[in-house]
Amino acid sequence: MVGKLSTKLLNINIASLCKVKQLNRAESVIIDGIRLGVLPDVVTYNTLIDAYSRLIGFDAAYSLIHRMREAGIKPDVVTYNCLIAGAARNCLLSKSLDLFNEMLDKGIAPDVWSFNTLMHCFFKLGNPEKANQVFGYIMDNSLHHIFPCPTTINTMINGLCKNGYTSHALMLFRNLQRVYGFVPQLVTYNILINGLCKIRRLSAARRIFKELAASGYVPNVITYTTVLKCCFRLKRFEQGFEILEEMFEKGYTFDGFAYCTVVGALIKSGRTKEAAEYMELMIKKGIQHDLASYNTLINMYCREGNLDGSYRLLDEMEKEGLECDEYTHTILINGLCRTGNTSGAKRHLQHMNMIGFSSPLVASNCMVDALCKEGRIDQALEMFKSMKTKDSFTYTSLVHNLCKARSFRRASKLLLSCLKRGLRILPSAKRAVIDGLRYSGFHKEARKLKSEMQFIVHQ
Repeated sequence: MVGKLSTKLLNINIASLCKVKQLNRAESVIIDGIRLGVLPDVVTYNTLIDAYSRLIGFDAAYSLIHRMREAGIKPDVVTYNCLIAGAARNCLLSKSLDLFNEMLDKGIAPDVWSFNTLMHCFFKLGNPEKANQVFGYIMDNSLHHIFPCPTTINTMINGLCKNGYTSHALMLFRNLQRVYGFVPQLVTYNILINGLCKIRRLSAARRIFKELAASGYVPNVITYTTVLKCCFRLKRFEQGFEILEEMFEKGYTFDGFAYCTVVGALIKSGRTKEAAEYMELMIKKGIQHDLASYNTLINMYCREGNLDGSYRLLDEMEKEGLECDEYTHTILINGLCRTGNTSGAKRHLQHMNMIGFSSPLVASNCMVDALCKEGRIDQALEMFKSMKTKDSFTYTSLVHNLCKARSFRRASKLLLSCLKRGLRILPSAKRAVIDGLRYSGFHKEARKLKSEMQFIVHQ
C-alpha cells in the first residue's frame, strides 16, 4: 500500500514538473525515487513520453521505450497513443502508421484515441478513403467494443472539410444526427460552419449557424467571425454588418483580428471613412495595434493614395518594435504602382530582396501588372522572366495585358506555357487570345492553339 501510494505521489510530482517544462528536474526526481525504493511505473513513463515529444522531439520520446523495457515495464496503449500523437504533431505521419502497426504486432489493443489519431494521419496524408475506413471500423462498436467520442466525429468532419469534401461532411453530420442521435458540440458546429464558408456556401453556413443558436449552445466569437469573414469575402457587406451589430448587441469582446477583418472589408468596399472610425474604436477599446492592424491601416492609406501617411505608419511601427513582414512591403509596392510610381515600386522590390524576402510573388505580380498598364510590355516580360516563382495570377494578368496590347502571338505562347506547367488560367484570358488571333486574321494559329489546349487538358 505504501509503495503504491508513493508511486502515485511520484507520478503527480513528475506530471507537475513536466507541465512547467522542467524535464531535468523530473528525471532527477525519478532517480531519487528509485534510490528511496519508490519505483516508477507505466504511468510515470507515459507522462515523460508525452512531455518529451512535445518539448524535445519524437526521437527523444521514442528512446524512452528502451528504458521502460530495461526497467521491466511493458508499454501499454497509452504509451503508443502518446508516441503516435507525438509523431503526428511533428509531421512524421508515416512513423505514426508504423507505430500503430507496431502496437498491433505487440498484441496491444488500440482504443478510440489510437483510431482518432490514425484518422487524423490519413487525412493529413491526403487519404480520406482510408480515414473513412477507420471511421467505419469505430462506428461498428457492436463488433469491436470501441465507441466513438465527440473527438472522433469532429476529427472526421474536420478532415473531410480540409480535404475538399465539405458536402460529404455535411451529409455525414445529418446522417449521424438522424441515425445515431448524435448531439453536436459547439466545436462541431464551428468546424462545419468554417468548412462551408471556405467553399463559399454562405447560405448553408448560416443555416447551421441558426441550428447552433437553436440547439442551446451560444455561438462564440469564432463562430461569428467565421461567418463575418465569409460575408465580406463574398461582398455581402450588409449581411456582414448585420452580424457585426448582433455581436455588439450580445456584448462580444472583439480582438484585433476581428476589427481588422471589418476594416479590411470596409476598405475594399471604398468606405474608408467608416474604416477609420472602426480603427479609432479599436484603440478606444484598449486593443493595441499589432502587425495585422498596421498592415490594414497602411493598406487603407495606400488605397486613398496617401503614401506619405503609409510611410509615417512605418516609422511608428519601428518605434513600437514591430518588423514589417512580406505583406507590409507588398501593400506599399502595390500602393506605389497604383499611383503610377513604378520606378519607386521597383526600388522597393529590390529593397525587399536585399533584406531577405527573396522572390516575393505577390509584389512581383503587382509590378508586372503595373508595367503592362503603363504600356511597358517589354519591361513587364523581362520582369516576368526574372521571377523565380510564378502562379496562375502572374500568367493570367500578363496574357490579358498582351491581348490589350494586341500582341496575340506572344499571349498564345505564354498561355500554352502556363497550361503545360499545370497552372490554371481564367477562361476569359483563353477566350481573349483565341478571339484576338481570329480577329487579327491568324485563323490557323487560333485553331492550332485551341487544339493544343484541348490536348493538354486531356493528358
